[in-house]
Amino acid sequence: MTLFEPLADDSGRESARPLPERMRPRTADEVVGQQHLIGPGKPLRRQIEADELGSMILWGPPGVGKTSLARVIANSTQCEFVAFSGVLSSIKDVKAVLVDARRMRKAGRRTIVFVDEIHRFNKAQQDAFLPFVERGDIILIGATTENPSFEVISALLSRAKVYTLEPLDEEQLLQLQLAALHDAERGLAAHAAQIPQALLVRIATHAGGDARVALLALEALARAASGTTATEELLRDVLQRRLPLYDKQGEAHFNLISALHKSVRSSDPDAALYWLACMLEGGEDRLYIGRRLVRMAAEDIGLADPRAVEMAMAAVEAFRLVGEPEGDLFLAHVAVYLAVAPKSDAVYRALGEARSDVRTGPARQVPLHLRNAPTKLMRDQGYAEGYEHAHASDDALVGMSCLPEGMEGKRYYAPTRRGIEDRIAKRLEEILEARARLRARRPD
Repeated sequence: MTLFEPLADDSGRESARPLPERMRPRTADEVVGQQHLIGPGKPLRRQIEADELGSMILWGPPGVGKTSLARVIANSTQCEFVAFSGVLSSIKDVKAVLVDARRMRKAGRRTIVFVDEIHRFNKAQQDAFLPFVERGDIILIGATTENPSFEVISALLSRAKVYTLEPLDEEQLLQLQLAALHDAERGLAAHAAQIPQALLVRIATHAGGDARVALLALEALARAASGTTATEELLRDVLQRRLPLYDKQGEAHFNLISALHKSVRSSDPDAALYWLACMLEGGEDRLYIGRRLVRMAAEDIGLADPRAVEMAMAAVEAFRLVGEPEGDLFLAHVAVYLAVAPKSDAVYRALGEARSDVRTGPARQVPLHLRNAPTKLMRDQGYAEGYEHAHASDDALVGMSCLPEGMEGKRYYAPTRRGIEDRIAKRLEEILEARARLRARRPD
């Protein structure tokens, strides 16, 4: 037995395998969906038909056909084909195959190495593939549900074509289900279950673009309704409750919090509630959501409504007190409040500009008149000389500059005319005018 044994023949125990595995497409024509990649005349289809493949990364959510497409390629090519799982395989196993592949290439035979969940290999482990891909010893096909930009090393990414697979739509999921129901060889025809179209639509909706979820639900329903007609009640028992596709450590986590934040910023409370609900149903850490809501209050509402931060902080504390699921309502209150609140990022932008000046500008000294002078030596050096104590004047305004020398008159904060910040803007205008008058009265 070698590392290059053909794919196992499971025909003798076909019925014991899950339906999604049994119904995998065997040729490109059997693939449902992904026609933007393997439709007639498409580049990947032409590569498969001409047996002129290059290394590639198949990127898409679960159940859209990444492994199936790799199997189609395996069935259509003259290359040796070796499959690995990023979860189950060790890098030692991989290296043994890579060495064998190099030896076979010298003998004139090509090898496709398929790595499912390639993102499970860390960056150092992925390095093992690089020299073999560079020399052309192997054609690497990696499959991942995570964004390759973050999960695949750049050197490997630059040598592979990334193909993005899309979730299947309801019509495509219906097509898969009907094919499985009527397939006597690999499918469910032997169960003789009558499943109304409406229930198939329900399964397609429930699957959320995931063919594996749809076929597993269909198989469970067909078994439960064997020889009879499936009912709505039976389908409910089969489906139970499915959490939305959500990986708290993966890209979906960042995509959803981004959608929530941008919905709040765009003053869309309905969208904010929807994305919040996705995170709550997906089991997201409520305190993480709370921290992000506090950030939104400061970053996007700011001084247009100073109560926004208070509301966000209060919601976090209220959640700590009440807990799940009742405490989720406090997060919803804040999401809606922030969405409808007047918006200002004036302070956010002002701080960013000030920090940029500090990072890139010259190191500036604190003016002498702003320094404390607790000792005689410091007073003799001019510390605190010329300092004007604001509370000594009736309106608590002074004409002195508090910025470093050479930056007098620099403006960072430019309040908007929205919400409370409109009043702040008017007050700031009064302050600036008063300071100008006070400076004008100073003797030269």
